[in-house]
Amino acid sequence: MKDDDILFITADHGCDPSTESTDHSREYTPLLVYGKKVKAGINLGTRKGFSDIAATIAEYLDVEADIAGESFLSQVLK
Repeated sequence: MKDDDILFITADHGCDPSTESTDHSREYTPLLVYGKKVKAGINLGTRKGFSDIAATIAEYLDVEADIAGESFLSQVLK
């Protein structure tokens, strides 16, 4: 990764470990954000959807985008 890169790691669905099924039983997924410009130890809480990631990436790349999500860029950048 380059100094200006930001890495987002997430999943497309969650599974509830308290159920017997391995079906897509939970709508929440983990999100890790990494990079030299990213603050350590930030808790982004529960986001409303994947569109928040898209809005954050669009803002970081300075791309005009009509995305329903809410960017969390200001929370994670140093």
